[in-house]
Amino acid sequence: MRLRHKPWAADKLKAYPKYVTQNPQDFKGEWQKRFAKDQPIHIEVGSGKGKFIVEMAKAHPNINYIAIELQTSVAVSILELQLDAQLENLQIINAHGGDLNHFFSDGEVSRVYLNFSDPWPKARHSKRRLTSPKFLDQYQTILKLDGDIHFKTDNMSLFQYSLASMSQYGFVFRQVWLDLHQSDFEGNIQTEYEEKFSAKGHPIYRLEAYYPPKN
Repeated sequence: MRLRHKPWAADKLKAYPKYVTQNPQDFKGEWQKRFAKDQPIHIEVGSGKGKFIVEMAKAHPNINYIAIELQTSVAVSILELQLDAQLENLQIINAHGGDLNHFFSDGEVSRVYLNFSDPWPKARHSKRRLTSPKFLDQYQTILKLDGDIHFKTDNMSLFQYSLASMSQYGFVFRQVWLDLHQSDFEGNIQTEYEEKFSAKGHPIYRLEAYYPPKN
């Protein structure tokens, strides 16, 4: 993603503490207090400009959503969508998604969305992939026992890596799609990247996975 620097973005994010927190560790274990209703929490790690998570929050008012985006100039785009929508079930974290254990208590999250994450194609960067064991450790910890991960990408190599990484870690796949847009999947909400890549004819890969409880 080529970022256009927005020097005013940080001040705008700080001006709306109702919707944005830059100190998410302050709410660890208490995220429900930031929402109008006590409902299951779904998070998206790397929300980009926010099209996916804002539309999800509109479509599912019975779920509380948290967008996590590091880049200030991108996170402000989520805020702008939120200011238009005024959704009571959407919060924004402007911070690094690699610190989830500091932001959420054990079992506080019901679902993690990973959409079109950076593939980090070089082998020496594999630990930075959001489906690497380092990140899977965090998802397993913050997810409820029946919680799950929903992952989408157009990058076949990243998808193959993710299938292997998650399987070796112990996650179980509920379902796997090798060409989502040619399937009978209903209710798909596209991200900005998804619209771009699918328009070019790229297949979209998707999976749903959970970590089975230990007996």
